Amino acid sequence: MDALIIAAGFGSRLREISDSKPMTPISGVPLLELGVRQAKSAGVDRVVVVTGHEAERLEAALPALADRAGIPVVAQRVEDWSKPNGWSVLAGASVIPGNYLLMMSDHIFSGSILTRLAQQHGPDRGVTLAVDYRCDHPLIDPDDATWVRLDKAGFIKAIGKTIDPYDAVDCGAFLCTPELADAIRAAIVGGKAGSLSEGMQILADAGRAATMDIGSAWWLDVDDPRAFDLAEAQAPRELPEIYG
Repeated sequence: MDALIIAAGFGSRLREISDSKPMTPISGVPLLELGVRQAKSAGVDRVVVVTGHEAERLEAALPALADRAGIPVVAQRVEDWSKPNGWSVLAGASVIPGNYLLMMSDHIFSGSILTRLAQQHGPDRGVTLAVDYRCDHPLIDPDDATWVRLDKAGFIKAIGKTIDPYDAVDCGAFLCTPELADAIRAAIVGGKAGSLSEGMQILADAGRAATMDIGSAWWLDVDDPRAFDLAEAQAPRELPEIYG
């Protein structure tokens, strides 16, 4: 199985620390490398990285990163990185023939999350999203979080940054089938901008968007200086498989 990591954006909220969010070192290990290593630990055979902003620089770093991580890492460039993140999903999914783990380059996870998520296949779903029910957890930035409202079976009813009420927060890790790319394309055809959440909502409306509760596992969206400081302090402890 492949993993698809989105690393195409500008990363404006982290610019005062690093001019390349995917290559921002967390206790000496670039964010993107953390994602690649964690995907490998979850059983992934190849990682596709979607590049955009400063694509040449990031793509030049991938061969050495792949050697360090011990897994093939290939680049797939999105045509216009300023468009919503669903366009990056479409670019990456175009070179992936089957199911895949989808991750954001600025999200890091304890090993158990991706390992469990990679096993969440089922004919009743087109996508499975890792969610955290601890909506008031101090590691979560409520101003930037994507929220999820669920039905009694744990399937998504609504997803977005402004929905209310909500039951859980989107952790930024998905097990996807080709249905997700089809849903994003359908959203675009329907006049939407092409965000990942818009595609997810189409699958949710069709009853095809499942979730996986991460329980008490650790994760962090490293999107601003506060989250960077938390990652520096906690990642070496929470990710022993990487930091030793």
